[in-house]
Amino acid sequence: MILTKQECQRVGVIDVGSNSVRLVVFDGAARSPAYFFNEKVLCGLGKGLAESGKLSPEGVVRAHAALKRFALLLEHMAVEKVSTVATAAVREASDGPAFCAEVLAETGIELYVASGEEEARLSAQGVLLGWPDADGLVCDIGGASMELARLKTGLVGQRATSPLGPLKLADYKGDLEAYIRETIAATMQAVQAPEGDRLYLVGGSWRAIARLDMARRNYPLHVLHEYRLTAAQMLETATWAAMQEPEALAELTETSMARLKLVPLAAKVMQGLIEVLKPSEIAISSYGIREGMLFEAMPPAMRGLDPLIESCRYMEATNARFPGFGDALFEWLRPLFMAVDPRLVRAACLLHDTTWRAHPDYRADMCFETVTRANMGAIDHEGRLFLAWAIRSRYNSGKSLVSDTLALLPEAKIETARSLGLAMRLGAMISGAQAVMLKNTELAVGDGVLRLTLSGNTKALVGEVLEKRLQNLAKAMELTPELELR
Repeated sequence: MILTKQECQRVGVIDVGSNSVRLVVFDGAARSPAYFFNEKVLCGLGKGLAESGKLSPEGVVRAHAALKRFALLLEHMAVEKVSTVATAAVREASDGPAFCAEVLAETGIELYVASGEEEARLSAQGVLLGWPDADGLVCDIGGASMELARLKTGLVGQRATSPLGPLKLADYKGDLEAYIRETIAATMQAVQAPEGDRLYLVGGSWRAIARLDMARRNYPLHVLHEYRLTAAQMLETATWAAMQEPEALAELTETSMARLKLVPLAAKVMQGLIEVLKPSEIAISSYGIREGMLFEAMPPAMRGLDPLIESCRYMEATNARFPGFGDALFEWLRPLFMAVDPRLVRAACLLHDTTWRAHPDYRADMCFETVTRANMGAIDHEGRLFLAWAIRSRYNSGKSLVSDTLALLPEAKIETARSLGLAMRLGAMISGAQAVMLKNTELAVGDGVLRLTLSGNTKALVGEVLEKRLQNLAKAMELTPELELR
């Protein structure tokens, strides 16, 4: 289903998985997902499925209760566009069709039961929502299955499913490690995955293992999306987690006990993945099947937009004093930062005024905290920190902030981000954040000089504050300041 621009208000997604049942309401089919509402109930529909062939009776009761609640919430939120999906447990259970019929009769919700390959495709599309040019192998682990999908230059290729969900593995009798390795090898062959591919991980169990890895390493930025690990690093944590009791894992993370009970088995699957695939790099995706369904609802033109820039543009439109100034500021100061990724420079300019309502004494540090934790895709952790330090430096260029998080950013990039913040401060001060005022000014670098040229009525802006800010920027860039009036 493709939504027109007029229809892109709120999009609801109901995901009935083997372990959890979730409702997500996205605030429009925007290129960067905005989570208007997000609720998860761990029902365990797939518990005992391998032995009984049926859905867990207790899980069915919990799922019905959750779906009744979701139906009522959707009605009162006036969400007209709702997509649904049910995955491995419902499609494999002999009473899956009866469960879907009961849900329809009780709630009016018609569940779409996805095949394994369709589930893999939707999860891969979710990864594309955060990484438009993703290239590698997507691995989505649920309660009762594990899916693989190839991504090549932003397109979904071969897909395959396997029974390697931890709920199902809990009932396996035999040599579990050998079974996992053999199943992974066969599944990888089905998708023609070469050794050394980049591995994108989707699913609650993978995210739980990533949180444990963060805790064990005292990783300072607690943002799961685009958390990156080497194969050796992940193997070490997976090997450790596979031998732990859930209670021991709970001491390191706030992940629910219901999820932690699945982690040791999921960790064994991860050991097999690394042994067979030998990935070049591992990246955690917070986006999965639900975001993949949102991606499917987008018009093609929207899919081609940059999720980072669109997210920052949305934040500017809703929080800045003068929405639209960010693009003008970017064009004005861009000549100073030609060696810096233009996406990061533009993103910083769009975000530069989005925390103006904060108390002046805390505004700078609030900028840093807000940006590092913002809901943004298509940006790695180093990029987040670059943006955060640039926005903080727009209000306070000193290094008084004490944060272990900043240690993740190389010193040279810290200095570049600081210079960008000072340039944004100068541009906002000169123009009063009015784009038209920048048209009569020019900022340029040449022969070791940082030259600010003012012409026309902007010559009236000359004063101590302007000169001081120009000097501060020049000093940070190791240039000589020069003010020219025409």
